[in-house]
Amino acid sequence: MNKLYILFLFLILSNCSFKPVVKHHGVHFLEKKQKNLIINKSNKNDITKFLGSPSTKSKFDNDVWIYIERKQTQSKLKNLGRMKIYKNDVLVLEIDKYGILKKKNFYNKEDMKEIKIVEATTESGFQKNSFIYDFMSSMRQKINDPLGVRAKNREKISQR
Repeated sequence: MNKLYILFLFLILSNCSFKPVVKHHGVHFLEKKQKNLIINKSNKNDITKFLGSPSTKSKFDNDVWIYIERKQTQSKLKNLGRMKIYKNDVLVLEIDKYGILKKKNFYNKEDMKEIKIVEATTESGFQKNSFIYDFMSSMRQKINDPLGVRAKNREKISQR
């Protein structure tokens, strides 16, 4: 019986890994790579050469490219193995209409704690008796019952 306990303990311990599991999302070594980009000198080709395609693109007066690097690992045993973010970097690049880098902002995990987020909410612009509400309700009804089968079945039942 003692040998069975030792074998069982050996099997459990042999499957344990002492290296933490790391989940990586985005561009590897973003902080190091972004130092190669020079404002008013680097262009779109240089940016894609160093960083690859952006995580998000946006078009206002200038192009805005956003690159993300995020690393997660399992937390300590007391937190029951929940994932914990230990690296969260964001690089925001603003590119002019000629393709030249005009502005570069790098945010790490500590910088993001200082960013203030507005908690105000907007209210919906329609009420139950409004035209938009009626229109969307009729569209939902047509999507759910395109042939009107349910309406015909209701008429048959009410005629009985």
